[in-house]
Amino acid sequence: MEQPNSNAGDGQGIRRRSCGCTKEDFLPEESFKSWGNYTKALKATPARLLDRLMARSAEHTELVEMKAQSQHEMKKSLTWWDLMWFGVGAVIGAGIFVLTGLETRRHAGPAVVLSYIISGVSAMLSVFCYTEFAIEIPAAGGSFAYLRVELGDFVAFVAAGNILLEYVIGGAAVARSWTSYFATLCNHQPNDFRIHVSVFAENYNRLDPIAVVLSIVICGFAVASTKGSSRLNYVASILHITVIVFIIIAGLTKANPKNLTPFAPFGPRGIFVASAVLFFSYVGFDAVSTLAEETKNPSRDIPIGLVTSMVIITLAYCILAATLCLMQPYQKIDEDAPFAMAFEAVGWGWAKYIVALGAIKGMTTVLLVSAVGQARYLTHIARTHMVSPWFAKVNERTGTPVNATASMLAATALIAFFTPLEIISNLLSISTLFIFMLVAVALIVRRYYVSGETTSSNRNKLIIYLFLIMGSSTATAIYWATSDEWIGFAVTAPIWFLSTLALWISVPQAKKPRVWGVPLVPWVPSISIAINFFLLGSIDAASFERFAIWTGILLVYYFLLGLHASYDTAMESKIQAAEESNSSV
Repeated sequence: MEQPNSNAGDGQGIRRRSCGCTKEDFLPEESFKSWGNYTKALKATPARLLDRLMARSAEHTELVEMKAQSQHEMKKSLTWWDLMWFGVGAVIGAGIFVLTGLETRRHAGPAVVLSYIISGVSAMLSVFCYTEFAIEIPAAGGSFAYLRVELGDFVAFVAAGNILLEYVIGGAAVARSWTSYFATLCNHQPNDFRIHVSVFAENYNRLDPIAVVLSIVICGFAVASTKGSSRLNYVASILHITVIVFIIIAGLTKANPKNLTPFAPFGPRGIFVASAVLFFSYVGFDAVSTLAEETKNPSRDIPIGLVTSMVIITLAYCILAATLCLMQPYQKIDEDAPFAMAFEAVGWGWAKYIVALGAIKGMTTVLLVSAVGQARYLTHIARTHMVSPWFAKVNERTGTPVNATASMLAATALIAFFTPLEIISNLLSISTLFIFMLVAVALIVRRYYVSGETTSSNRNKLIIYLFLIMGSSTATAIYWATSDEWIGFAVTAPIWFLSTLALWISVPQAKKPRVWGVPLVPWVPSISIAINFFLLGSIDAASFERFAIWTGILLVYYFLLGLHASYDTAMESKIQAAEESNSSV
């Protein structure tokens, strides 16, 4: 069923409060007016959950009515040039400069180049899916808005929690890596500027105050101006690309082809394990989709900006990884600052300072774009009242969501203060792959199902084929994670292929993209689903345990607060819509 409309686009009925620190700012909904109301709301949880499970938002709601919740509009100031450099700035950072060394040494060896190619293919498929949605639904909520429209409120909320987790821990990972390279630039070891506290748990006892200070500085830039952040980002990104070119040219002068032997010392499993972790290196492009609301011409600028940036990034990653492996045997590659230490190992100690400076520039732009993107996600989520509407407010002067930006970066700083990169990167990869898989599913649903138009027969076939595609992909991932044999793939792979083929042949598409669409649907999103599941099967069990704990926390919050707040908002909007309809008659 359709989700009831939110407040009207002219802003009537929206609570505007000057004070940002009262209960009304954080819990203004009817269910929280009194303990009696809250008790009644909790008793009605099953019925409300069923309503939210069935509710699907309308595009008009996401594009027009949700914006009114922010009181002021974001400024449309970005072009494809801004988006392209936002993409480059968002992605090239801690992944290539830190995780390359970690995964080359522990899991892939010189075959880390193949790991980057596999991750890059998966990321590019996700870019296509995101691009179509960003053109059709250019809202600040990004994948959250897309999932609300196609898969409903509950799925969107679960994804939203993981989106926020992705950004917070991603920013924390980059901030800690920034400290490591800053130490190298100052001719110190990576952990020299961290504070060791022996009474804390082993993996959480190196405190990073520099990461906290960095997060505060980035917050100041992010809240000041989106266009200003864009200018700073592409100037820094151009300098960063210059350093990357230097690393490649200078590194290849010290290349030794013998270092590529053995090429894959850990076998195929090591390549895919590294690929799953290195997917973290491609995280960030989804932040560009959240800028659609601030883009002058989304239908032209978003495809050019997103696809071009991803091509640049994938080529840079593969060439950089190959250069590193040619410079040193994989057993000697440093895990914390691989490129800087590689130059020192070949006798070019001075070059490590250029590398460290380039890494710091890159990670600074990653943090900046991440800060911009995560705030817009939280803003749109708050517009639906799944979290407090206080986070949805847009500053009238700067045109930026100040509350959301400051809150997200405070959480980033807290995690960066305690948590090491290895734990963060694995957990981040799970959240990201999970979200990208859901966006691919949502794209198939968007193309093949329109309420009131798709026949029940075609709807049922769509459900069956989607179930088989996801089920066979899941089975493939589990078999890969638990067995060293290959016979199981002879069962799961044909099921996936035949299900996708049957969907392509037997179910007509119900909706065509208005401007630009993903080619070869359902094959592209189906392949994206399969690859994302497969990479999930390569991540360690401890990371899934942390992911399960986080998901459990999300569900507790949803059943106690988010469900009732969003339900009240939907019902209030439905009543207002009915009143406006009656008055117009």
